[in-house]
Formats: sequence, structure tokens, C-alpha cells
Amino acid sequence: MAQTFEEISAADFFYRNRDIAGFTNPARAVFSSMRELVENALDAADIYSIPPDIYIRLSQEDEAELDEVAVYTLRIEDNGSGIPPRHIPSAFGQVLFGSKYKLKQARGTFGLGGTMAILYGQITTHKPVYVASSTGTSKIYKYKLMIDIQRNRPLILDRKIQINKEKWHGTIVEFCLEGDYFRAMPKILEYLKQTALVTPYANITFIDPKGRLYKFTRVTTKMPPPPKETLPHPYGVDVETIQRLIRITPCRNMLDFMKTHFHRIGENIAHHFLEFAGISEKKNPKKLKPHEIVRLVRMIKRFKGFLPPDASCLSPLGEELLKAGILKELKPEFTAVFQRKPSTYSGHPFIVETAIAYGGDVPKDDFPVYRFANRIPLLYDEASDVSVKVIRYINWRRYKVLPDMPIAILVHVCSTKVPYKTVGKEFIADRPEMKREILNGIREVARQLQRFLTKREHVEKERRRLSVFSKYLPKIARFSTELAGKEKTPDIKKLLRTVRKLEEEKK
Repeated sequence: MAQTFEEISAADFFYRNRDIAGFTNPARAVFSSMRELVENALDAADIYSIPPDIYIRLSQEDEAELDEVAVYTLRIEDNGSGIPPRHIPSAFGQVLFGSKYKLKQARGTFGLGGTMAILYGQITTHKPVYVASSTGTSKIYKYKLMIDIQRNRPLILDRKIQINKEKWHGTIVEFCLEGDYFRAMPKILEYLKQTALVTPYANITFIDPKGRLYKFTRVTTKMPPPPKETLPHPYGVDVETIQRLIRITPCRNMLDFMKTHFHRIGENIAHHFLEFAGISEKKNPKKLKPHEIVRLVRMIKRFKGFLPPDASCLSPLGEELLKAGILKELKPEFTAVFQRKPSTYSGHPFIVETAIAYGGDVPKDDFPVYRFANRIPLLYDEASDVSVKVIRYINWRRYKVLPDMPIAILVHVCSTKVPYKTVGKEFIADRPEMKREILNGIREVARQLQRFLTKREHVEKERRRLSVFSKYLPKIARFSTELAGKEKTPDIKKLLRTVRKLEEEKK
């Protein structure tokens, strides 16, 4: 029997393999759908440094028992930049279409998540998605869409234009999906809490199917500067990248080609590299033969004179904002925050931010680890994550940390290309460079915690010692006065004030 060969679209591929995008079961599907659309909303606000206002409503459409799968309507509204009307159908009705394929930090990576949520909703309920968006112009564009899965194209069922009197900007997405909210609820609430922690400048409102209101209020309007788009770093390119650059380049010689298309390559570095590679500066890049392109890439990898990438394409949260988020959500007795200097892996820049919180509302739960990548909370597959492996490697007794202490550790990695191991963006691979930066960052905040615990231990010892004095000192003073045959008792008030002061510090 002859084999049958066929081509399938990207939408069809993910329809058949939705598990790899995080839609493994009804509970996970509700969580993933909400997460992907919230992240899109936050990205849309970050672009223009607009403090985000995110509204989420999940309502149950049919009657189902608590332990049964039900149909829900998910509605998410934001006040972000909005989507140009010509892109709205493709942005929500075409898999792998988006604005995230630039070399700069963004929560989204694959241009997949939001559309995948809508695709999942369509294949489980066969209902369209409703989208309304405006960029702040005089018009609001409203669409009713479905996805042509076999062709990976949007199907426009309805289109309306509404006058935008208030110059509103943002996006509203509403669609139905099959899910199990009551099993997903702990993860969803934890996700929203951690999102509020890592975006303390955002207002997030969530209404669940039972009508319960969860509100996470911003504590600041200060936002980290938005990342800038950058050029590829030479250490991060391959043969395909070079071929694509050659096809689009207007440059007519290799010297200009290297200066124009690569990050942090000026005339001097380009000259030294081409001399090292044995390539003429005047050679036209479009005339490079396939074997010459392969050799060019090999020489790029061997050349040691390229500058490391700068961090302008990254947008770390910053120590001040990260601390504000921790204080808002965990209310710790002590917190330490540290941001490492920019580093690179395979030509991709990244920055690691670490924090440690002690006491307050921190749970006594064997060192809860809050993991973030480009300000995305990572809640699944914790044991596989590089941060958890590093934390387990550290000898915490060296820092006076005991297993029953209420301590939380936070690790945030931001990069133009976070090395996720899955499309679902659940954990970070253990790249050696990233492992080193995370380890050094955690050690720094652990040392600060050690100093705090040492000081507190010293204060406690001194308090206990003086507490004994305060108990017996009045009697000793009285007996000493009698034995000395004097009438006036020594003044011990100053010493007792010291005792009370130490007791207050302890509290």
C-alpha cells in the first residue's frame, strides 16, 4: 500500500499536539489560557510605559458539578497600546503571527500563546472569539472571529466600527472554552499573586465563576524602561541567519555588512575580524558561496574580539520595584534584593535578579521558590528548573538558615531569548552561564540575610542577659545600699531603659 504524504498548517499541528503548548487537561487549559492573555495584556501596556489595568472575568456557562468539566467564558480587558485594525484578525486568528519576533525582551516568545488559547476554545466549544481594540484613535474596531485550522487563517464572521469618544486604548478579548476552574483555582490565584509581586505597578482585578472578587492594587506607577530592539550578536548567529541577512542587505562590501547587521561591531572590530577570517573587506556579501558562508560562521565563533552584548534590549525590574512587590505581597520582616550585571549565553544577553524574604507572610514551606522569566511567573515543573537546582546545591546552614525558617527565594531571569525547555514556558534550562549568575545572585542575598540573622541573634542574647539584670538589679541595688549603710539607692533607670530598648528592637 502506497504511503500518503500531506502538508499541515501550523494551526493544524498545534490542534493535533496541544499538549506541548501547555493545554494538557481542562484544568491546565483554563490556567494557560488566562496566563497567555494576561501576559499579552501586560506586554501591550509595557510598550508605551502605561501602568497596566487588567480586568479578568471567568464565568461558567453551563451547570456542572464541582468535580466536572464545564464551559466557561473568559474575558480579559487591558488599557495597553491596542492593535492596529489591519492586524486584529491575524493576531487572534492565525497561529505563529505576532509582534514578538524581535530581538528584545518580551513576555511572549513564540507568537503562539494567545492564539493557542483561542484555538483550544474553538475546538472544545466551536464558538467564536470576540475582540475589540483601539490604539487611541477615533474608532474602536470589533471583530467576531474563528480560525480556519487547516489553512491557519482567520475567518471574519463579523466586523463593526464604533466611535471612540473617550479615546480609549486597549484590547478586549472574550471567548468560550472547556475547562475545570475549581481544580485550576489554586494555580490561577498563585499566578495572579506572583504576577502582582513582579509587576507592582499593575492593577489586576479578577472575578471568578462564583462571583468572588480578587483585587491586586498597584503600589507605584513607576515602571522599568521598555526594552529596545537590537541587532543579532555575532556569537548567536548561524548559517541560516547569515543567509537571511545577505538576502536583505543593501551593503555592497563585507565591511559595511558586518557594521550594519551585527550588534556592537564598529569599523575597527569589523576590520580586525575580516583580517582574522581572511575575507576581503571589499567582497560583496551577495557573492559569498555556500561553503564561504559556512566558513564565515565558523570564524565568527572562533574570533575573540567581539564585544559582549549590552543590556539596552533588556528591561529588568530593578531592585526598587522588586522590593516594592515583595513588601506588598509577602510583607516580610526582612528582605534583600540584588541585580547581577548583564551577562551572555550563546550571544544572548541576560540579567539575573535575586531576592530573599524572611518572616511576615512568608509560608514555612521548605523554602518556597518564586521563579520568573521576563516577568512571567513559572509555576509548573519546578524540580526541573535551573534555579531550584542551584538552591538545592547551596549549603544553607552556612548562612544560618534552618529548614523550619519562613524564608522565600525569588529568582528573575530576563533575556532576549530565555532558554525554556518547553513551548509551554514552564522552566528554564540549566545553561552553565545562567547557573553561575543565579548562584552568585542567591549567595549575595543569602549573605545579607546571614548578617541580619547574626545581628538579631546577638540582640536576642543581649536582651536575655539584660532581662536577667532587670529582674535582679533593683534587689541587688537595694541590698548593696543597705550593706554599705547608705540611704540613697543607686540610679539604675538608665540600664533598665537599655533593656526596654532592646526588647522593643526584638519586637
